[in-house]
Amino acid sequence: MARPKEFERDTALQEAIRVFSDHGYEGTSTDALLRIMGISRQSMYDTFGDKWRLYLESLQRYTADSISDQLRVLNSAPSAMKGLEAHLNHAVDRAIADPSPACLGLSAICEFGRADPEVKMLTDTAGRTLLSALERRISEAKTDGDVAKDVDVIEAASFVQATLAGIKIAARAGASPETLRGIARMALRSLR
Repeated sequence: MARPKEFERDTALQEAIRVFSDHGYEGTSTDALLRIMGISRQSMYDTFGDKWRLYLESLQRYTADSISDQLRVLNSAPSAMKGLEAHLNHAVDRAIADPSPACLGLSAICEFGRADPEVKMLTDTAGRTLLSALERRISEAKTDGDVAKDVDVIEAASFVQATLAGIKIAARAGASPETLRGIARMALRSLR
C-alpha cells in the first residue's frame, strides 16, 4: 500500500508561489523552497518534479488565480466604468494590505522577459485574457458615455493594464497608500 503524503499539496504550492514571488526563480534555492514548503526533497520531486516544474506550476496557478480574481472584480460592478474603478481600487487595496507586495507574474516577466517559451506562454495567456476583458469593459463604458469618444479602446486597455502593473511595482518600492490611490484616480481620469 502506498504511503500517504504528509503534506497538503495546495498549501505547499501556495508557499512556493510566495517564495518565487519574493525572490524569483534564480534567487530561490531548492533548500529554501523545501524549508518553507515544509516538505522533503523526495516529496518535491515525487509531487512537483524538479524546481523548474514547481516554478512553472506555481506561475500557472498564480496567474490563473490572479486573473480570475481581477475578472471577478472588473465584472461585478453595475456599470463598466464602476467595474474599471473597482478593478483599479482593488489593485491598490491589495497592494496596501500586503506589507511586502509581490507578484509572481511581474516577477516572471522581469526575470525571463521573452526568453523562455513556457514562461512566455503562461504570461502571454494571462496578459491577453486581462487585456481582452479590459477592452470589453472600456468599450462598454464608451458606449455608456463614461469614456470619451476619442479614446482608443485598445490603447486605453493597454494603459490600464500597464497602470495595474505600475501600482504593484510602486507599492513594492514603498509608495504610500495616497500615492497608489492617486495613480488609480489618474488612470480613471485619463479615460474621461
